[in-house]
Amino acid sequence: MTSADDLQPSTPDGVTLRSDVTVELVKSSASDSDVLFAARVSTLGEQSIGELQKDPERSKGLINYLMRDRHGSPFEHNSLTFLVSAPIFVFREFMRHRVGWSYNEESGRYRELQPVFYVPDASRKLVQEGRPGKYVFVEGTPGQYETVQHVLGDSYRQAYEAYQKLLAEGVAREVARAVLPVGLYSSMYATCNARSLMHFLGLRTQHEMAKVPSFPQREIEMVGEKMEAEWARLMPLTHAAFNANGRVAP
Repeated sequence: MTSADDLQPSTPDGVTLRSDVTVELVKSSASDSDVLFAARVSTLGEQSIGELQKDPERSKGLINYLMRDRHGSPFEHNSLTFLVSAPIFVFREFMRHRVGWSYNEESGRYRELQPVFYVPDASRKLVQEGRPGKYVFVEGTPGQYETVQHVLGDSYRQAYEAYQKLLAEGVAREVARAVLPVGLYSSMYATCNARSLMHFLGLRTQHEMAKVPSFPQREIEMVGEKMEAEWARLMPLTHAAFNANGRVAP
């Protein structure tokens, strides 16, 4: 069976095959104190800023209370901007999340798209069993993994060759890109706040502490896991309260 380490980063014809996603936190203004001053303004007014360094246990309790009773607006006074590299089909799922998110993606109208494509490695379960709404994914056979890698690789090469032919004929980039598959990698900046990120994570990741089960496609879950790791580092109390209260966005 072919593993992730066996996938070559670039083939002799210049096509690159990847099985990963990358997420970089490029800037942030996000901390647990952002939640605290926003929540306490309702009772303390402008003095809420002065309460940030007082009684850490009380602050932890307040964040947990807000999460438990779903007082969501205090979790919106922060910002995280990620640079994400993933297959196009991941972004098309991603952009269903509209409230509290801003996106800017690289454009095939304005630049020539690079031959970087997604091929799942052996850790990605291949076979779907069961009926819609009640199904599971199970491991594929070595033959299935080999077939997937060969078929996808051949298809990608043919598609990119056709793309290059159209460009060479003088066809506009925005027209030529129509021949490219959704396995092509793209990149985007995605900006959110903690509340919108929690809603995303509740739907796009599986977790043992989740009160409501979710069944995300693995590739978008990979993005979510990397985003969550960055957010947990910046807002540990908020992240802990999110887990403790069933990973349901307030």
